[in-house]
Amino acid sequence: MAAQDIAHYLRPGSLQLAALPPLSLYVHLPWCIRKCPYCDFNSHEIASGALPESRYLDALLADLEASLALVWGRSVHSVFIGGGTPSLFSAQAIDRLLADIRARLRLTPDCEITLEANPGTFERDRFKAFRSAGVTRLSVGVQSFNDAHLKALGRVHDRAQALAAVQEAAQAFDTFNLDIMYALPGQSLAELRQDMDTALGLQSPHISIYHLTIEPNTYFAKFPPRLPDDDSASDMLDLVTEMTQSAGLARYEVSAYARAGHRCWHNLNYWQFGDYLGIGAGAHSKLSFAHRVVRQVRHRDPRLYMAKAMAQDCVASSQEVTRADLPFEFMLNALRLKDGFELSYYADRTGVSMGAIEKALAQAEAKGLIGRDLGRVWPTVRGFDFLNDLQSLFLPEAAPAKTG
Repeated sequence: MAAQDIAHYLRPGSLQLAALPPLSLYVHLPWCIRKCPYCDFNSHEIASGALPESRYLDALLADLEASLALVWGRSVHSVFIGGGTPSLFSAQAIDRLLADIRARLRLTPDCEITLEANPGTFERDRFKAFRSAGVTRLSVGVQSFNDAHLKALGRVHDRAQALAAVQEAAQAFDTFNLDIMYALPGQSLAELRQDMDTALGLQSPHISIYHLTIEPNTYFAKFPPRLPDDDSASDMLDLVTEMTQSAGLARYEVSAYARAGHRCWHNLNYWQFGDYLGIGAGAHSKLSFAHRVVRQVRHRDPRLYMAKAMAQDCVASSQEVTRADLPFEFMLNALRLKDGFELSYYADRTGVSMGAIEKALAQAEAKGLIGRDLGRVWPTVRGFDFLNDLQSLFLPEAAPAKTG
């Protein structure tokens, strides 16, 4: 990062942030064994089984060092290693990565360090080795325990591998997450109940549950599978909510359910409009300064990223979030939380007065989409059901949204 770029971010501007929000670090490891047909993340199949571990770690280190001036002196509260399939990397590589990070950033004593893992890359004692390397939380991409549905989703693991991986995760980690998907091709309500019975029976303290959606530029977008209709998908979500609640997992975000003390701090920081530095191919950053909020994106192609990182030129784009867009960007995240947000968070993290959103808040309240008091705003059950409509009220000069 050139000195003139740092000076540019630190110059006076239209915002005046009272304090900088908490900071997280996101590390993107972009390779996977096979690209899933629904996946629109920046992931790339390994060519001929060649994973350039050492070269990519060198690039990540160069990227981090070039970015240090942007976050100098700030503590890091969480690290999330995502992908791709980060568990393709060896425990020795993850150990080196975390050592490099600790040598350059000040991690808090209770820093949450999450690594995404897939059952298809599971080997006995591998997860224990990740724990020894410094990972404190594992996120296991199970998606389903039904072999037919796993095949339809293009997953490289089967039910038996998923069960073995989750059991090892439970032995190696005090807290871990399961990713589950619903509204899958050909899935019935009874089959979802079986998936949920299995997931809950494994005693995972955190489950992230996602509705399968067809994203642009994916295989499923070109060749759409037959999915459950909207009414069936709604029944499935009701079942998920009922079963998780009965098992002692509280829904704290649109797609996240957790036991007390097991919420994901890293994701909470995103939803509360905290800051995050993203390094790695295609990684995104959101960074606050005294007078502005900046978003950055790294080059997506891994080979180009590695070359650019070593030349200290891996940022593909960098732009300020405009004052007019900040309220919507904040609400896009904060309204995903069941408990909503403290009004002080909005003022502190956007630098924009409450007056800028009062009209939209009044509209949302009149529609029954939010509740609020003197200190907090939260989505109602109706607001959760019509979340897109609720969020759209905060678009700059947004037209009134319909709520069905």
